[in-house]
Amino acid sequence: MRVLGIDASLRSTGLGVVESEGSRLRAVEYGRIRNADRLLRSECLRRVAGGIEEMLDRTQPDAVAIEGVFAFKNVRTVVVLGEVRGAAMLICTRAGLPVFEYPPRRVKQAVVGFGAADKLQVRKMVMQLLDLRAPPQEDASDALAIAITHLHAAGRQAAL
Repeated sequence: MRVLGIDASLRSTGLGVVESEGSRLRAVEYGRIRNADRLLRSECLRRVAGGIEEMLDRTQPDAVAIEGVFAFKNVRTVVVLGEVRGAAMLICTRAGLPVFEYPPRRVKQAVVGFGAADKLQVRKMVMQLLDLRAPPQEDASDALAIAITHLHAAGRQAAL
């Protein structure tokens, strides 16, 4: 099974494709979509959607996992994140892929074993689980962690 993980953000969306072969996990491709501060929001959304579409075409995942919305104090931040997530989910569902959402605590629990783990702990475990020699950029690492979370969840479902 191959899963695209998405860590959605207007300025730096992380993408990571992870494949499972039995109990072995392998990073297929990962990176991020960067958008400069000077770009209009609509252009950023177009670039995020286009980058995801390109990743889907190159890697042919079976499913998509995206980080769920969590509590924000700033309403504007929630709205912008919702727009990015909506663009990402639309591209993925148009490609015929199921999209699964995982809250940040569940991702940390699945990857590190502790729901309050920090980003460095998550990145180190992602590197270990995927046998990566160099640390991935932070957003890409988060996307890989989200993909790993779905593979663990899908594996548990298959075992039932």
